[in-house]
Amino acid sequence: MLVSLKWLQQYVNVDADPQEIAHALTMAGLEVEGVHDRFAHLQKVVVGEILSAEPVKKSDHLQVCQVNAGGQTLQVVCGAPNARAGLKAPLALQGAEFPDGMVISKGKLMGQVSEGMLCSEKELEVGANAGGIMELDDSLTPGQNLAEALNLSDTVFELGITPNRSDCLSMIGVARELAAIYGVEMTLPDASLPEEGDAVEDVTSVDILDPDHCPRYAARVIKGIKIGPSPNWLAQALLAVGIRPISNIVDVTNYVMMETGQPLHAFDYDLLEENRIVVRLAAKGEKFTTLDSKENELEDDMLMICDGKKAVALAGVMGGLNSEINDNTTNVLIESAHFSPMSVRKTAKRLGYHTEASHRFERGTDHEGVLFAAQRAAQLMLQTAGGVCAKGAVDAHPVTVEKTEITLSASRTNEILGTDIPFDQIVKYLESVNMEVTPIDQDSMKVLAPVYRVDVSRPEDLMEEVARLFGYDNIPTTWPAATMEIHPSDPIRDFGLKLRTSLSGRGFREAINYSFVGADTPQRLMLAESDKRTQTLPILNPLTEDQAVMRTSLLPGLFASVAVNINYQNKDLALFEIGKTFIAEKGQELPTEIESLCLVLSGAAAAPSWQSKAVRTDFFEMKGCCEALMADFHIENAEYSRIEDDSAPYLVKGQCAQIVCQGQRVGVLGKVKPEVLKGFEVKQDVFVAEFNAAALLAAVPDALTYQAPPRFPATDRDITIVLDKKVEAEAVLAHVRKMDQEWIRALEVVAVYEGEPVPEGKKSLSFRITYRSDSTTLQDKEVNEVHEGIGKELTEAFGAA
Repeated sequence: MLVSLKWLQQYVNVDADPQEIAHALTMAGLEVEGVHDRFAHLQKVVVGEILSAEPVKKSDHLQVCQVNAGGQTLQVVCGAPNARAGLKAPLALQGAEFPDGMVISKGKLMGQVSEGMLCSEKELEVGANAGGIMELDDSLTPGQNLAEALNLSDTVFELGITPNRSDCLSMIGVARELAAIYGVEMTLPDASLPEEGDAVEDVTSVDILDPDHCPRYAARVIKGIKIGPSPNWLAQALLAVGIRPISNIVDVTNYVMMETGQPLHAFDYDLLEENRIVVRLAAKGEKFTTLDSKENELEDDMLMICDGKKAVALAGVMGGLNSEINDNTTNVLIESAHFSPMSVRKTAKRLGYHTEASHRFERGTDHEGVLFAAQRAAQLMLQTAGGVCAKGAVDAHPVTVEKTEITLSASRTNEILGTDIPFDQIVKYLESVNMEVTPIDQDSMKVLAPVYRVDVSRPEDLMEEVARLFGYDNIPTTWPAATMEIHPSDPIRDFGLKLRTSLSGRGFREAINYSFVGADTPQRLMLAESDKRTQTLPILNPLTEDQAVMRTSLLPGLFASVAVNINYQNKDLALFEIGKTFIAEKGQELPTEIESLCLVLSGAAAAPSWQSKAVRTDFFEMKGCCEALMADFHIENAEYSRIEDDSAPYLVKGQCAQIVCQGQRVGVLGKVKPEVLKGFEVKQDVFVAEFNAAALLAAVPDALTYQAPPRFPATDRDITIVLDKKVEAEAVLAHVRKMDQEWIRALEVVAVYEGEPVPEGKKSLSFRITYRSDSTTLQDKEVNEVHEGIGKELTEAFGAA
C-alpha cells in the first residue's frame, strides 16, 4: 500500500525525517518496503521562458520555440496551441525521465532540431490538463527547478500491511500509528456538511434481507450534482497513492476509502428502480454484469446489492454496469456498508476479482466507521460537484458489533516480553492506540479494544501492542538457558542421503509427494484385506478426499507424478522417492513408520538417435537399475526370484521379482498391471522397484576389505544348458555359487532362448563364468576340467541337457 506523507500530515504533525518515520513504522510492525520522492522525475525539469515561437513550414500546428532555460537558450519544437512568446512553462531538459518511462533526448521534428520538451500538467503528473503546455506564474525565474518553484514535495512510503492489520489500510489508520509512536495528537477531518434537501427517508430506503452477510448498511443521497474533473488537490492525492483520477464523484469515493479504510460506492440514483436498496443473496445461476463489462454467473451464497427490481452491485467487490456514474448523472446515492469478510472473500475468489474494496472487506472494516465515511464522502461531493444533500442518512444495522473485553496482567506481559515496563506505562501504550483501559488492581486491567481492531481478541494480542509501542529494538536480547547434547546421527537418514546421491547420479529425479492419500488407495492397488498396507490412519481434518489417510506405500504419489508428467508430454521418466509410510497397527496409539524407497521407470530407456531407435523401458532395465544400486553400496550376491505370495498384487505375474539379500527380502520389482495404472490415470507402461530402506541398509557391509589388483589373467568359459522353462536363471547361478569353486570370480547370464529347436516347455540358458587364480596362471586343461564338472553338476541338479 502506498502512503503519502503530505496526506498523512493533514491528520498528524510529526517533525521527523522520512527515513526516520520509515524506521519507526517498521519497528512498530508496519514494514516499510520502500521510500521514494513522488516528484523525483522533475529533477531535470526547469522553468522555461518562451522568447519566440515561429510556425514550422509544412506543419499546421508545430512551432519552433526559442526557450530561455536560465543561462542558455534551447530550441524546442512544440505542438501545443497555447505556446507563445513571453509564456513561462515547464521545460524538460535532455535526460529527463517521465513516470511513463519516456526519456527526453535531442532529436529532429519536421527537419527542426528539438533540444527539450515543453510539458503539460498531465505529462508531468502535476495536474489533469492535457490540452496544452502548463502556464506558470510570470514571477518565476527561468532555469529554476520546477519542483522547487511550485513547492512540489511529497515522500511516498510503500507499506507491506499484514492481513491482520486491516485498520492500517488507510491514511487515518497509519496516522493513528504515528500519533501513538511519537506521542502526538491526531486530528480527524471535519465531516460537517449542509443538509438542505428532503428527508432521506422520503427519497430512499434500505432493506437488509441477510444480516449475517451485511450487519450494517448506510446510505446518503445528493441531488443536483455536476459530473466533471476533480480539483487538482483531489487528483494529486489519488495519484500519490497510485489511483488514476476518473471524475469528481468517483474520485471522492476512492479518496474517502484511502482516507478512512471504508470502501464506498456511488450509484446513479436515477438508475435505481424505485430509488431504494435491497441487500440479498443471489439466486443460483443468476447473471450479473460488473463495471468491467464482464458477465458473471452467481452462486446462491454471494451477496448482492439490488434496487427495487434488479441487482446493481456485487457486495464489497464491484458495482454493476447498469447503475454506474456517467457524464449525465445528476443525482447520486452513496453506499457505505459493513460486509462479512468471509462472504466477500468467497465471492471475489470464485469470480476472479481483487479490487481495492474487496482487499479491505476481506480483512475486516470498521463497523462503527460506516456513517462517518458516508458523511465525509457527501461533504466532499458537495464541495467538488455541487448539489443538495438530503437530510440525514439511512442507517440499517440489524446486527450490533460489540467491543472485545480482555483482561490483561502487567506481570505476565513483562514475563512474556522479557521486559520490565511499569503498569502505568502499559496503560499509556494501550490508550495511545484507542484502547479503553480500566485498572482492576495493581497488576490487572480490563481492556476494551476498538471495533476496527479486528486483530485484537486475547491478552497475547495486547502484549504484542505493548511490545511494538515499547519498540522491538528496545527489548533486551536474552539467550535461553540450554545444555548442549550431541546426538548420534540417524543411520537411516544418512543412508537416505547416500541413496539420493547414487540415484541422482544415475539419471533419476527425486519426487516429493504428500504423505496423505485417498482412502480408496489400497483398493486401487488391489491389496488383499489381510495386507497390512490396508491398515490406514485417517486424518482428522483432511483438506480434500484425496488426502484423507496417511500413505502406506509410496506408489500412489509416484503414479500421480507420472500422470502429471505424461499430461505435460514428458513421457520418458526415471523418478525416485524416499519417505516414510505409515501402518496403523491394531492396539497401537501411533502408527508404525517405515522408511521406504521406490523407483519408477516409464517411457524410453534410451532416446532415439540417427544411429538407433528408442529403447523402451522393460523389466530388465529396472532390474539393471536395482543391480547398479546394489553395486554402489557393495551389496553382493543379491538374489532375484519369483514372488510366490500375494505381497505385490499390483505387479504383472511373470514380470516381477523379489530381491533377497542374506536370506531377507529387501524389495520387489516389476511391471505394474494396466488396470492399476488406469485407476491412477496413467496412460503408459510403468516399471517399479520398492525397497524397505532399513532392510536394504542391513545388507550393506559394515566394512570393505581391500584386495590387491589381480596379478594373473582371467579366462572366460560359457555354458549352455536346456532345462525346464519354469526354472529361474537365478536358481542356476545360486547353485553354481554354492559349489564354492575357488577360481570362480564372476557369473553372468548371456542368453535365454525359447523356440525351435528347443523342445516345448524348455528353454536354453547360456551363462558365462570368469575364472582366475590368485597364485598362478591357470592352464586351459585345468579350467576345462573344472568347467566340465560344473556342467555335469548342473545337468544332474536340474535335469538339464
